[in-house]
Amino acid sequence: MKQQITRTDTSVSHFTVLLSATRKGARLARLLGTERIRSWGLPHETAALIIAELAANAALHGRVPGRNFRLTLTVTGSTLRIEVRDPRAERLPTVRPAPEPDAPRECGHGLLLVEELADRWGVVPELIGKTVWAECALEASECIPGSTGRDLEDIPGSNDSPGVERRRGP
Repeated sequence: MKQQITRTDTSVSHFTVLLSATRKGARLARLLGTERIRSWGLPHETAALIIAELAANAALHGRVPGRNFRLTLTVTGSTLRIEVRDPRAERLPTVRPAPEPDAPRECGHGLLLVEELADRWGVVPELIGKTVWAECALEASECIPGSTGRDLEDIPGSNDSPGVERRRGP
């Protein structure tokens, strides 16, 4: 009897990688994530900035010695979801107010960038650690071919998450 393997196209593109919670790990997250998004044929510039910020925050603020952080990218329908999970549940991210023009700072305002670039973002506290996520809507021409175009409500953890969620204003 001849067996045949068939591949079912789920129309979901998924990538995940475990990285060291260091500056090098954060840089590698940006490089690997950008390359994966590029390989899917999607625009990667905005996503690269979001990945860089979330990974840098995981390495700087979510670091626990001996523990790593995880980058996950998922494209479902017309949404690119970027998730970074780190082991520090007690340190939830907050957006700081914009700095005064006469008091520039080099750091501390990266989530303002995420808030501006992403269509939605939030944080999901977990038993061990937390997941900070951001979602970017894709134009119809940018979607993965054959995608289902599911609504955000159908994506686990995007709308029904018990965590904090922020949406970009109208």
